Amino acid sequence: MEVYTTENEQVDAVRRFFAENGKALAIGVVLGIVALGGWRFWQSHQDSALTEASASFQKANQAMASKSAQGVAELEKFGQSNDNNYGVFAALQLADHFVETKDFANAEKQLTQAQGQAKEDNLRSLVNLRLARVQMQQGKFDDALKTLDGVKGEGWAAMQQGIRGDVLLAKGDAKGARDAFSKGLESKPSQTLQTMLRMKLNNLAS
Repeated sequence: MEVYTTENEQVDAVRRFFAENGKALAIGVVLGIVALGGWRFWQSHQDSALTEASASFQKANQAMASKSAQGVAELEKFGQSNDNNYGVFAALQLADHFVETKDFANAEKQLTQAQGQAKEDNLRSLVNLRLARVQMQQGKFDDALKTLDGVKGEGWAAMQQGIRGDVLLAKGDAKGARDAFSKGLESKPSQTLQTMLRMKLNNLAS
């Protein structure tokens, strides 16, 4: 639960970041690779597209608040039609909903979709962490380990190794799990993650 809470905080932080800086990031990606005339047209188009996507996401997000079948359907439709970060946020929220209802197959479907939509390494890593956990819940241990290989960045190392250890332990590989938890501790994570990893190591020793 502590890891999951940390991931949720990361989602909220990323969502706020793109809400505030999405346009600037889009500009930075293409700056210098388009001609001035094309750039002016592209800028106008992207500004409009981002504004529209943001408004549509807020509307779909509000509809999802009731967790009704219609709200879920609206957010699913939004996610499928937005191949951008807002589509990823929609998929993450839908995956959370399906996990709560124990519908892990649909949660995996949403997160697999988000994998293809996420363009930034940090966002993709977050998606992969969630996906690996869902795959583990379904007993897809090898798929989960492969998914974890796609997690990039030192900031995610502790979470990555924590989940890897859980998967290996579920496979019956206690030694591999111990090594993974130890590597997680070596990455100098937050106090919360340190406590969690030490608890897991202590459980293996008992």
